[in-house]
Amino acid sequence: MGQFEVGDMAVYQGQGIGQITDVGTMEVAGNSLEVYTLRMDSGTIVRIPTHKAADVGLRGLIDPDEVPSVYAVLREEADRPKDKTWNRRFRAYNEKLRTGSVLEIAQVMRDLYRLKSDKELSYGERQMLDQARSLLVKELSLATQRDEIEVAQELEDIFAGEC
Repeated sequence: MGQFEVGDMAVYQGQGIGQITDVGTMEVAGNSLEVYTLRMDSGTIVRIPTHKAADVGLRGLIDPDEVPSVYAVLREEADRPKDKTWNRRFRAYNEKLRTGSVLEIAQVMRDLYRLKSDKELSYGERQMLDQARSLLVKELSLATQRDEIEVAQELEDIFAGEC
């Protein structure tokens, strides 16, 4: 029927990680439509037409062999923000988060974490840093089959200069 099966974990761009709980059909405007039913970590249920899954940013978890590239991004020198105002930076970082790309999310976390060492982050930037950290911890722990606490500590160690 499609790319995902019941029980699969999937990343829904801009929303987070959820589990496919059903792959079936539903009636929409008198037409039968194949849909994935996704239960997000928040408990929210999302239904996504199977033929639109890629278009709306539904993707599988990264492969374990892609994890080192995420850590490499985190260890890179941060991009210095071109925009000096927090709201322009916020918009740029938000666009990256909405792509759902784990590498873009890693860039946001890296850049905000390093910016935080230079100056106090705005409230919105702090929330965005927390969101990026949460998304990365969840996906990396699932991809590597490790505990979230262990992955979170590893990320903190990167920015503390211990890794």
